[in-house]
Amino acid sequence: MRTRHSKIPQRLLRGIAVCALPTAITVGAPAHAQTAANGDAEAIVLRPLSFFKVNDLDFGSIIASNTAGTVRIAPDGTRSASGGAALAGGNAEPARFAGLGTYNRQVNIALSPHNIWITGPGQRMRVRDFEIGSTPTAILSTSPIRFRIGAPLGNYNFPVGATLYVNANQAPGDYSGTFTITLNYL
Repeated sequence: MRTRHSKIPQRLLRGIAVCALPTAITVGAPAHAQTAANGDAEAIVLRPLSFFKVNDLDFGSIIASNTAGTVRIAPDGTRSASGGAALAGGNAEPARFAGLGTYNRQVNIALSPHNIWITGPGQRMRVRDFEIGSTPTAILSTSPIRFRIGAPLGNYNFPVGATLYVNANQAPGDYSGTFTITLNYL
């Protein structure tokens, strides 16, 4: 059984890059001169029956009003607002996790706790109604608590969305908290 935590920033934060290749760049140099720049390279080598966080759950930029409201990020990345919360910018995304198991293996998945508080410069806000999704590339058959690994190589990934409850007159600033995903490979 593996457990991972995911931070929930209000502003966009990028997670782990699965693989970024080094690059050499020549920019605006005269024909007789050459310049180069180095890039970074990262890789994650998974051991069987493991998983990792690809990116954090990010509700994006929000404008609060004198009325409470909600902001929902669906597992497919769509974002909506209701009540006194308004969306600003398009920098939101669901959390995403990926891992390695074996083909056709069942996996129990749990989110704990089912609602959390995120804190920042103002009154804390509740995040709840977490939703676990699947993606076509993962070939998962899902239910709320179990999925079957459908990829022949045993790799999978899944997004996690949720709803943020924004208080009336919420103070501006960055808010964050954590939630836990637990997978039990059967």
